[in-house]
Amino acid sequence: MDIKTVPPLSEFSHSIDVQIRFNDVDILGHLNNTVYFSFFDTGKAYFFEKALNRKMEWRKVECVIANIDCAYHSPIYFGEQIEVLTRCSHVGEKSFVLQQVIVEKSTREVKAAANTVMVSINPDTKEAVVVPHHYRKGLEESMQTHATK
Repeated sequence: MDIKTVPPLSEFSHSIDVQIRFNDVDILGHLNNTVYFSFFDTGKAYFFEKALNRKMEWRKVECVIANIDCAYHSPIYFGEQIEVLTRCSHVGEKSFVLQQVIVEKSTREVKAAANTVMVSINPDTKEAVVVPHHYRKGLEESMQTHATK
């Protein structure tokens, strides 16, 4: 997701504070690029719990990441207060798209943005399947709400 095309932050239906650990910072003094994806994953996990109205079933695989596109806008430094905002922007037959941003909490500056295409799968056959009803219902309902925590 290009930083210039990020929707208004009020359109993101979920947010979660994320703490930067000392070992997340690289030799240049800012958040290592690989850690952004860990933060996005944390945001996804809590987004799904809220959207699906249930705890994650870690042993039950229902969807996987097919593609993730991340745009870095501004460095994140140790000690900054950040949060991950997540929203579903599209639900298709067998896949859906999540949009996420990492923002500095007080200034609301967008530090990074990502689009993630997720595909529903049958864990036994590894084949794409129709998005399960409980996912579709939860994702579509989340698309109707505004930012809440």
